This record gives sequence, C-alpha cells and structure tokens, in this order.
Amino acid sequence: MSNVSGQIRAKRRIRWTGAVIVAVGVVVGVALGVLHNRSSGEHSATIIAVDVAKGEVTLDVATTGTVEPATTRELSFAVNGTVEAIKVRPGTKVKAAQTLATVDDTDAADDVDDAEAQLSDAQDRLDDAEDQAAAVTASATACATATTARGHLTGISPEPQVAAAACTTRGYPDTGNDAILNARQAVNKAEQAVAKARAALTGTVITAPIAGTVVSVSGSVGDTVSSGKTFLTLADTYDMQVEADFPEADAGSLKVGQTGTITLADHDDALTGTVVQADPIGTSDGTLVRYGVVLSFASPPSDLLVGQSAQVKVRVGSATDVLRVPSTAVHDISGGSGTVLLRNGSASSRRTVTVGLRGDQYTQVTDGLAAGDQVVRSW
Repeated sequence: MSNVSGQIRAKRRIRWTGAVIVAVGVVVGVALGVLHNRSSGEHSATIIAVDVAKGEVTLDVATTGTVEPATTRELSFAVNGTVEAIKVRPGTKVKAAQTLATVDDTDAADDVDDAEAQLSDAQDRLDDAEDQAAAVTASATACATATTARGHLTGISPEPQVAAAACTTRGYPDTGNDAILNARQAVNKAEQAVAKARAALTGTVITAPIAGTVVSVSGSVGDTVSSGKTFLTLADTYDMQVEADFPEADAGSLKVGQTGTITLADHDDALTGTVVQADPIGTSDGTLVRYGVVLSFASPPSDLLVGQSAQVKVRVGSATDVLRVPSTAVHDISGGSGTVLLRNGSASSRRTVTVGLRGDQYTQVTDGLAAGDQVVRSW
C-alpha cells in the first residue's frame, strides 16, 4: 500500500509542477506582449516635425494611352476598274509620291484621246467663226469707205457711222459676234472635258501623298474596284502621337501647350511630350466620363509602334520658390484654407493657414507660416 500511495503522490507532484510551469509561461508571455505593445505604441506615437521652407510645388495628372499616327489617309482610285498592280502591303514604309497601286487605264486613256479630239474640233470652229467675222467686218468697212468717197464727189459726205449702218442694211449683217461667242463656249466646255478625262487617267494610279506606313490594303490584283472606295490606308508614322483619356476630375485642368512625360514599356527613359489637343466634349461608359487628350512627342523615337501602350503624365500646375509644406501636413482644406499642426518644442498647436497650389507631394502656403517654422509631417 505504501508503494502505491507514494506513486500517487509522485504523480500529483509532477502534475502540479507542470501546471506551475504552464502558468509561469503564460504570465511571461502576457508580460512580453504588454511590453511589446507598449513599445510599439510609443514608436507609433513618435511625432515627426519638418521645417517650413521654400521650394517647388508641382501637380501632375496621369493615365494610360496608346501610340497612334498623327495623320491617317484613306486612299482610293478615281475611276472604276480592275486592279492591275499592288506594289505595297501592310507594314510597308513608303515615301511621298511613291506609286502604291494601279488599275487598268485603257478606258481612261481612250477618254482622254476623245476629249482632246473634241477640243481640237471646237478650237477649229472658233477659228472659222473669228475668220468669218473678220471678213464681214472688212467688207462692211470697205463699203463704208466707198460710200464716204462717193459722198465727197456729190457734195454730200455722211458720217462714217452712218455709212457703216447703211452698208449693213445693204447686205453686210454684223452676225459674227454670236458665232464667236457660241464657238468660245464650246471650246471652254471641251477644255473642261479634257481636264476631267486627264484627272481620271491620273486617278488610275494611287500614289502616296505623304511619307508613312501602309496600314491596310483592301483588295487584290484582278479585283474590280469602285471610284472613291477606300483601297489603301496610309499612316504618317514619322509623326506619331499619344492618344489618352483622362477622367472628368482631371480633364478640367488640362490645356493645350502643357508639358508631360510619356513612358513606354520598351524604353528605359521617359520621353517629353506636349498637349496638342484637349477634347471639350467627353464620352461616358455609363459610370465615368472621360475626355480625350492628344500629346505629341518632342523627339519621337524611330522605333515607335502603332497601338503600343504608354503611361502618360501631364503637369497641370507648378509654382517655384514658394513656401511649402508636405501635403500630408495640411488637413481640413476648404475655401483656400487648411489646418496644420504647428510644433513648438515638445508642444503642438493647430493653426489655420492659407493654401495655394496643392501639389502631389507639397502644398503651397501663402499665409499663416514663415520659413523655419516646424509642422507635424503627418497627423
């Protein structure tokens, strides 16, 4: 029995000792946790004050955009016809005045020949009318001269105008002017027909109006095409730009002439750009209104790709050599004023200040602080 009782007492001592150890561990853990929390609380409560000083305040707005050609031309033939040759394909870079495609010009060339022949006939008819009018005028003049001479012999000398009128009534009608007018009108009409035919002949060939890159070709050799229907699209890839949409909150501060930066995925350095267009009318997707903005490159790289994405940042405000504080230091901004926490030694007090430009990192203070004052950076 004594051995059994001893074993029971030994087991009880072991359990009691374990409980004590666990309890001590819990107390130590709680104590460490309290100390840690107290230490963390003291760290988070650390106040960081910064000096009020002069510097630059800037405000940028940012969005994403795509690289697009500054100019896109849709090119077509000026006549109906059958495609005879296509000298380019999408992606081909071309020079200005380079031949891109042609259609069969047989009919157009025949039309030019016919129009020129009609013009030649009209000019011949005009020459004949002018010759006939000159002959009539010469005959009437001779008659008038003879009439005047006879008048001198008889002692009755009529005025030359009277003599000419008398000759006209005796068979020399002055009808040449009408014939000449009709002939000249026929010549003018024929000249217009020639110009139209020659333009049609020229229109059997599509040439590049600008240097650029062919974007699309909408036909093949042997196809029948219609006059005026787009056959080729040419983009001015030598003058690229970035098209971007800004949300309504930022669009109001965007203006033509503002500078910005354009960042491309395949370029390490940001590129300089300038706002060249800011749309006055926005488009809505049902939840947000956006306004289109176009930026041109100050110095475009030669390897730009149509449609590649770009990060756009436009500087919409800046002020240099102004009194400034971190933007996180100014609270409760309303009506051009805000509140800062002025630091004086270990004490802090609120102060109302007048603010100017509110930038991304700094806010301009126009009244209420002086250089050298200290404010709490964030509170």
